[in-house]
Order: sequence, then structure tokens, then C-alpha cells
Amino acid sequence: MKAIERLIVYLDYKGIKPAAFERLAGISNGYISKSVSRTADIGETILHQVLDNSPDLNPEWFVFGRGEMIIDDNSLSKKRNLAKQPAVERGVPLIPFSAFAGTGVKTFEDLVVEHYYIIPEFKSADFIIRVKGNSMFPKYSSGDLVACKIVSETLFFQWNSIYAIHTKSQGVFIKRVRKSQVPEHILLVSDNPDYEPFDVPVSDILTTAKVMGAVILE
Repeated sequence: MKAIERLIVYLDYKGIKPAAFERLAGISNGYISKSVSRTADIGETILHQVLDNSPDLNPEWFVFGRGEMIIDDNSLSKKRNLAKQPAVERGVPLIPFSAFAGTGVKTFEDLVVEHYYIIPEFKSADFIIRVKGNSMFPKYSSGDLVACKIVSETLFFQWNSIYAIHTKSQGVFIKRVRKSQVPEHILLVSDNPDYEPFDVPVSDILTTAKVMGAVILE
């Protein structure tokens, strides 16, 4: 199920007509109904508009299809309190690798973590994770911290850039993304020549996040 389909489920649950919600959220008239029939999912800007106007909608469920649709009162309180803090004070959350791979990234304002990094160059990042393994050596080594920005559209990549890719079948990879010779696939390439590049079906991708930069550990 795509995010736009989950939005329809949410609006139906709330008893809100799509046209009325479009007016409330400042979304173009007819966008929701038109998006349902399109192959591509809704873009990042619309995702934020939906979440900004749906305080009880669980971002993790809406974006990734995980967890409950509606935020409980306790989580909603945490979300509101965190949202009141300026982004520069919150910093960028460091999350376990398993949070991106297994339980899902808790994005947007509902993310509650113990540690935040205030790094001006990465202020627009959604999260920071530690690199595992040496497949990206010498660019990154195991233990280095990479700042990532979630990309809602998986159909458009900046070729040869580094991404954190969460796949259904093989877990998470931090790799360079290049064009594949296989239709509807991308080619994941390691900087370490000991690791062979391999193709991944676009349909196998659950979450994509572009690596913005890294904190290199000596």
C-alpha cells in the first residue's frame, strides 16, 4: 500500500472528504484522487503538508506502513512538546542501525531519542546512523556516522551519490547508486573494490535516504 492509499484510509476513518482535506492542508484541488491512480507515490512536500494538518496521524504508519495509524495521547503529547523546540536545539537524532532496518525510522516530529547532534551542515538531515562494515572504505569506515535525508520518491536518484537503502529482501545497504542495465532496477556499488556491485529491484526498496555527509572517526 502506498502513502496516498494510507491517506485515503485515514481520511475515511476521520470522516473527512478528500476535497475538504485538500482545502485544509493547502493541497491542489483533486490532487488526492488523481494520485491514487498514478504509479508514483505522493512527494515529500505533500507528505509534510499532510502531517502538519493531521496531528493524530502516526508518521511512521503514514510513510512506511508500520505501527498504528493513530497516535495515542502519550505519544501525541511527546510529539507536540518536541515540535515546540527549535530544530537548532533538537539537532539531528542518532538512531540504531536496526531502527532503520527493522522497526523503521521514526521520522518527523514524533521521533524521541536520547542523543542529538547539532551539526550546522546537517541541520536538514532526518537522522544519523553508524556505518557497519567496510564496503564503503576508504570513503567511510565501520563506526563512522552518516547523516541521512529521507527521500520519498524512489524513482529519482542522483546517480553515483551515496544512499542508505532499506530493502525487503536483504536489509539495509549504504552504497553508491548507479544506473542498472536491468529494467526497473538500480545498481548498488561499493567504494571498496573487494565488494562486487549488484542490482536491486526498485520494487524491493522500502525506504531510501540520501547520505548528506559523515562524521569520520579516527
